[in-house]
This record gives sequence, C-alpha cells and structure tokens, in this order.
Amino acid sequence: MRTGYTLNDRYRIVRALGEGGMANVYLARDLILNRDVSVKLLRLDLRDDPGTIRRFQREALAATELVSPNIVQVYDVGEENGMQYLVMEYVEGTDLKAYIKQHFPIPYQEVIQIMEQILSAVKTAHEHNIIHRDLKPQNILIDRNQVAKITDFGIAVALSEHNLTQTNTVLGSVHYLSPEQARGGMVTKQSDIYSLGIILYELLTGTVPFEGETAVSIVLKHFQSEIPSVRDLDPRIPQALENVVLKATAKRPSDRYTDSLSMADDLRTALSPKRAGEVRFTPAVEEDGETKVLPANALSSVAPDTEQAATTQSAPAAPATEHKVTPKGRKKTRHPRRRKFLLAGLVVLLVLLGVLIGVGLFRPQMTNVPNITGKTEAVAKSRLRDAYLTVGTVHKTASAKVKVNRAVKTEPRFGTQLKRQTIVDLWISTGPKRYKLANYQGDSYASTAAKLEALGFTVHRESVHSTSVPAGKIIQQSVTAGKQVVPSRTSITLMVSTGSATVTLADLTDKTKVQAQNYATAHNLNLAFQYTYSSDVTKGHVIRQSPGEGAVVQEGDEVTLTMSRGEQTDSSSSTDQFNVTLKIPFDEGDSDSSSDSANDSTSSSSASNLIQIYLKDQDHSLNTVYKQMTITADTTVTLPFTVVSGKAGAYKVVRDGHVIASDSHVTKN
Repeated sequence: MRTGYTLNDRYRIVRALGEGGMANVYLARDLILNRDVSVKLLRLDLRDDPGTIRRFQREALAATELVSPNIVQVYDVGEENGMQYLVMEYVEGTDLKAYIKQHFPIPYQEVIQIMEQILSAVKTAHEHNIIHRDLKPQNILIDRNQVAKITDFGIAVALSEHNLTQTNTVLGSVHYLSPEQARGGMVTKQSDIYSLGIILYELLTGTVPFEGETAVSIVLKHFQSEIPSVRDLDPRIPQALENVVLKATAKRPSDRYTDSLSMADDLRTALSPKRAGEVRFTPAVEEDGETKVLPANALSSVAPDTEQAATTQSAPAAPATEHKVTPKGRKKTRHPRRRKFLLAGLVVLLVLLGVLIGVGLFRPQMTNVPNITGKTEAVAKSRLRDAYLTVGTVHKTASAKVKVNRAVKTEPRFGTQLKRQTIVDLWISTGPKRYKLANYQGDSYASTAAKLEALGFTVHRESVHSTSVPAGKIIQQSVTAGKQVVPSRTSITLMVSTGSATVTLADLTDKTKVQAQNYATAHNLNLAFQYTYSSDVTKGHVIRQSPGEGAVVQEGDEVTLTMSRGEQTDSSSSTDQFNVTLKIPFDEGDSDSSSDSANDSTSSSSASNLIQIYLKDQDHSLNTVYKQMTITADTTVTLPFTVVSGKAGAYKVVRDGHVIASDSHVTKN
C-alpha cells in the first residue's frame, strides 16, 4: 500500500507501521473525523485463502464486541478492490516485548500494575466467551501514558465454536503456549491464564522460561518440564509473587486460577507484608503416578492389625535395658542412648542458631527506592537520603507531565530494592520539550501537516488561489519560522495554494484600453496590446481579442487585445515600427526583506514580483500602464513601438513600486 493512497475515500495512508504473518499494518488519517488510525490490511498473497479470510473476519467480529480501555478498539471493517481491511485505534507507543527490553529490570509494583490492566482486558474478553489464544508481549501495546492495550484477536475463538478447537490443531506462539494447546487439545479460558503466567514470568525475569533450537523442542518443554523458579534468577522476588506465576502456569488447567479476576486478586496482594512467610505453591497431584499431597489424616486410616503386623515384622531386636522399681512398685525402663541423642541435638541446634545469627549480622541491609516524582530537587534528594541511598548525578530532561525544576524519575527506578548507600541518579524536569519551527513556505502541505501533527501541533488549513505557487504547496504560515514552541500547546495555520483560478473571458471588443485593463486587474489577467488602423472601430477601442469571448483561461494568463488607431491618413503612413527586448530581473531581496512579517501578511511578494511597464509612442502614453504581470524568476519581454518617422519613444519599468529601468529616447536605430 503506497503512501498517500486513500482507502474507501476516507483513510489516507501515512506510513507503514509493521508486517505480520497475516496482515500489514499502516498509520492512516481519518479524513472525516480528523484523527490518526491504524489500518490492518490482509496481505496480498493471502487474499485468496479462505481460511485466512475467516481468521481476519473473526478478528473483526471478536474485537468489535469488546469495549475496554485495555483493548485496542476496532472502528471500521471493509473491503475495497478485493482488499480486506480493519480500521483500529492508533496506539502511539511500543509493544510490551520492546518495553521489557528497554526498561528491565521493572519494579515489582509496576509489573503488577501492567498485569492488572492486561487481566482486566482478558476478563472483558472472557465475559463475552472469547478466548484470545495468542496472548504474548508482542500483542500487548503500551502507550505513552503506560496504558496497556491488547490487540490481535486474529485467532481468538468463541467457546461455542468447537470446530476450531479440534485435536491436533495448534495455534499461537510457542513460547507462551499452554500444555493443552501444545497437545492440540481443548482450549479453555485457563489456556489464556497460562499465557498470562508466562508473560508475568518474562516481566519479572526479562526472559521466557523455555528456549530451544526448534519450535517443537519448546512445545515439548511446556508439557514435560516444570517452570523454572523466578526466585532462582532474582532471589529478591517475594515467594507470594512467584506463587502467582506457579499457579497460573500449572500443567493441568484445573490447578490454575479459575478466571482472570482470581489471578488479579491474588496478584494485587503479592507484595503485602502479611504474605511474607508464604510457602511455595505446589499443585495437588492425582493418583495417576504423579506426586500427590495427602491429607493430614491419611495415615490414621490404616487398619490397626496391618499397622501392628508391619511394626512387628520390621522391629529390630530390643537392646538390653535396665529396670528400676518405682516407689509404687512399677518398673521404669531407662534408655541410655536417649541422653546422647539429646546432647547431639542440642549441639546441632546451637550450630544452626550461630549460623542464623551470623547471616543476620553480615547480610547486607536492603532498602527500596522511594517515589520522588513531582518533588522539588531538594525534597527528592532528602527522600533518597532518608531511604539510606546516595544521591548520584543530577540530570536535566524535558517533560510534558512534570513541572519545571521538579523530579521526573530516578535510576534505578521507583520500587527497586537495593543495598543501602547504593548510588541513585536523579532526573529534573526542564519543562515541556520545545520545537523550533522551520520555514515551510513552498513545502507540500500534506507531508508538513502530517509531520507537525505527529509532533503534537494542532494544524489548520486555509486555502487560497495563487498564480505563482503550485497547488498543494504552502504559501505562508501563522507562526514565524525559527520560533521555539511547545507542540501540544501550539496551533499553526498554513495558507495553502489551490493553484490558479479559472476565468471565463468576457467580450472586450469595443472596450477602451482603461476598461480592458480594469477587467484584467479584477480577474488577475495579463494584457498584451497590438495596434492597427481601422475605419470601423473608434481609435483607442478594442477591435478583437485572443483568446476570444467565452474562452476559459487560468489566472495569470495573457490575453492579447488588438486596439484601433483610427482611420489611416496620409500623415499616419509615415511611421517607424520596431521592437525593444528587455530582461527584467527577479528580486529575491524583496522577499527576504519582507519575510519577517510575511507570516501574517496577505502580500504575495515573498514568492513573486509585481511588474508594471509604461510605454510612450504613437499609441501609448507614460501616464497609463502598458503591461502588468507577476514574475517569479528573471523574465524577458518584447516592447513594440510605433513612432512617427524622426520621432523617439520612451519606456519605464516598475518592480514592486520601484523604477528599475527607463529610457526616454527610444528610436528605430
């Protein structure tokens, strides 16, 4: 799809955004609602594939049913010239995969905030009985306000469409594939939960749990291998947070969260101090050869006779014992080994106690980076010191959200757990980023407006006719070139040429020269004059015109009028006729000198010179304009003279109100 193509007479393609296995995505401009949109266009080589078309149409059907701030909205669906397309919300930002790569390690609180948004979107889809089936960071977009939005429902399926979940049918990306999908089994809502668990794993560790040389090897690991512990990669991760990963990625769907809301509720309290002592999650295993956690009273169900028999058969011969008669006459058995075991146990206990004390004494003391966003530099530094951190380099950065001289962020970021006295750098706002406007005169309006709008400007168009500036090109701009402004707070008006207007010529025959010149001035036409004797038309009146009456010409075109000299006499036959050729230079200095005020002026001198030529001969007087025209470059003109033999003619050339050439004695020789 080429840039500038308008789809369905509404969506003008601006540029390509990306390519996928099923479709290509473009940034486009909605010409009716005046907003940016994303257009997903089915790939050319797949337009004859019925299966792909069904998937593409299913995505449109699935997404149009879902309304959530965390799901990319579909605005329009259509087909043009065999091209299937979707028009969707344009999300300016990046996908979660790139976000993880750019920002890892991500503070745990931010990880939870991102996951809560994703889970909210999945909850909306599941409530409509729609399973995404291909949840992965590449299908989750993060905009500039850190709002997560799920996209690409290309292989989403309603629960009622059993024909799409048949055995041996595997859809989705292998790194995030649930075991039941890997086996080609029935896909349920818990299949999406598994993918969400893998995404949470990647947010916490920066990598996926299973890698392999082939897709098949990765698929095998999903239903054969246990998910690696995130705490092995980062021991600072709380056990409660790891448990969310483990429960979401349990091999059997029945061991996972029942729905996305349950997972969100568990995730929301994962950093709570109340869950600090939580034990590692281990799914219960059925009696099919896999390990199973037995209930506490399981042993009590063993038959007494069986237990006694087993004890009798396995008990070793009793050692010799001493007997002592109690005061009441009963015997008491003394065990000599008991004292040794007690002493050994006491020694082990003391050793363990010493180890624990040593670890406590020498273990590095930890702290968390505080949230200093929006605080003054002094307060931000004080907060860091109060958290037992060392203030490092103070950087300056532009920010549209944080006031000038206020803290924007720290590095490492807010919420990161660090050793005490770790150096933390600080970023202070210099206010919104300013943009220096260029001189756009002569540039294409379409590309200039798209560029300015992408930067955040509000762009208005004012269309005017121009004989010197081609259609679609900018004549003037409302904000002076070189001025530095904040794009989001600036509105700029661009005056754009629509080209020359057309004029249908009136009948100028029998008009006087002054009348003809007034008509030409009113319609922005240039006149050229020829003269001849006539006994039928009064002297000084138009005999004929070229082009003639009713002809359609452009503004700025030249119309030639043949003027009457009156009836020829004997004295009038003695005349000299000759031409004088002049080169009129275009003055760029005139446009430069007026450019400071040209932005809000209606003058067109910045693009052209107004030329007026005065002629004196038998037919003309220096008191009236012989010819008027607009030039944009050096121009050569030919001046025709008719003078009585022995007499001289004269001319004067005026450019933008200044005489630049004249000659008061022009003769044939």
